[in-house]
Amino acid sequence: MTLATAYWCVLIAALLPYVWIAFAKGGAPGYNNRNPRAWLAKQEGNYRVQRANAAHLNAFEAFAPFAAGVALAQLAGVDPGRIALLAVAFIALRIAHGVFYLADVPLLRSLAWIAGYACVLGLLGLAALNVA
Repeated sequence: MTLATAYWCVLIAALLPYVWIAFAKGGAPGYNNRNPRAWLAKQEGNYRVQRANAAHLNAFEAFAPFAAGVALAQLAGVDPGRIALLAVAFIALRIAHGVFYLADVPLLRSLAWIAGYACVLGLLGLAALNVA
């Protein structure tokens, strides 16, 4: 795997929030694009929409540390194969996280989140070690 693989993973991570919000918007009738936040607020009892929205927000939260980890690891001269491996693992785990969120499987969702965050910490840690 090359650094290009890791960069493609950053692009995928940037797009993942929009995958999950598509599930939220398609999860109940009457979606109103004029005021989507008000529509989401009215979906109190629709747990599928709420979980999809939560996956959407969580994907945004995970993006910045991941992108920073890839960039810093590259700048620090970390082996591109290691960067790519951690990036691919992160994407696989983030997809699993979203699927487990939608399927309402909290234990597996949390494990996927922890493992994905471990990939980010690995990228950042390798960057720090490489410049020390």
